Amino acid sequence: MISNERPSPYGRQPYRQPYHQPYAPQPPRPFVQEDTLKVGEIQIERKFFVLTLKENPRGRFMRISEEVGGKRNSIIIPATGLNDFKKLLDEMVKVSDEIPAKSETAGK
Repeated sequence: MISNERPSPYGRQPYRQPYHQPYAPQPPRPFVQEDTLKVGEIQIERKFFVLTLKENPRGRFMRISEEVGGKRNSIIIPATGLNDFKKLLDEMVKVSDEIPAKSETAGK
């Protein structure tokens, strides 16, 4: 079973409401205890990333966050996919190192 087929503890939430119904605010999600296992921070040029390994009753996951203009953008990777994520990231780094940037080849 893939993760989006698992029942959510928050109930079924449709992607959109019918256009003829006014927006009905959803009740707040219940608090879910998350334990932080490890935090790492990295600054790359003007970007600042926070990687956090966490665990909750549904399992372990890594959250990658970037704060921009007071808003936080995050992606979450379940622990079951971290090895695949690392493998793909390693491939991207390898290709980036092998292929010269266009700005380096433009003056030649």
